[in-house]
Amino acid sequence: MIRPRKKYTVHDLRQLKGTRCLTHIHVKSPEEAAAADQAGVDMMSCSFDSPESQARFPKLVEAAPAGFLSCATPHGMASSEEAIRIAFRALEMGASSVYCSASPRIIEAMTGEGIPVVGHLGLVPRHVTWTGYRAIGKTPAEAKQLHDQMKRLESAGAYAAELEVVPHPLARYLCAKTSMLLMSLGSGDGCDTQFLFSDDILGDYDERLPRHAKAYRNFAEEHRRLQRERIAAFGEYIADVKAGRFPESAHLVDMSGNALAEAIAAIEASPL
Repeated sequence: MIRPRKKYTVHDLRQLKGTRCLTHIHVKSPEEAAAADQAGVDMMSCSFDSPESQARFPKLVEAAPAGFLSCATPHGMASSEEAIRIAFRALEMGASSVYCSASPRIIEAMTGEGIPVVGHLGLVPRHVTWTGYRAIGKTPAEAKQLHDQMKRLESAGAYAAELEVVPHPLARYLCAKTSMLLMSLGSGDGCDTQFLFSDDILGDYDERLPRHAKAYRNFAEEHRRLQRERIAAFGEYIADVKAGRFPESAHLVDMSGNALAEAIAAIEASPL
């Protein structure tokens, strides 16, 4: 795929609804943002929920200047005012939109200020005390509740919603019943975007891969290999120093005997 010359806007993405499934990766570093952009991903998301992630964000924008970047705002924002303030800060720093898992009340206040917002439906990891870690929407009552939540987000003005771990036939149905873009995270192929985290795609951790994810590389093993290589290299360096093999002549700056003698004489002629 060849990346479009102009950077996507929310308007562009909404025009693409129903035409094809957009690719969507959550990135965590400038290197990943640059790689995703060069690979031709349609959308990226990233964290904006801590001082560290906010400080890192401009580097992601710089790494992927043509990329559509949606920032995840902190969970548990205390007020609409706080949410609006944080969202505008992200937009001013180069975000294309913001993700917010707060209530429709807070999202409505944000969209009322012209902020493009992505909401959340389905499994919410921080709310699992109410649901457990499981698919959401498998019963008629739960499917109806999910539909109603979707409509409340739509009415609040969200342009999109992440749909996490919802049965794929229901996800396809819901996607046809809303003007929002639905972003599938473990909800099948009937949504507007297919969303995965870079950690999953790269296999960048040791835990069991989530059922909905697919690893295309094994970075965890690569990290272990690199650590073994670090230990080996440091050990070889230590052994060379102890055995007198480092430094060698190639690593030294030489000085002629006459120049050294003159330097010593000058030093000793004028002691401090």
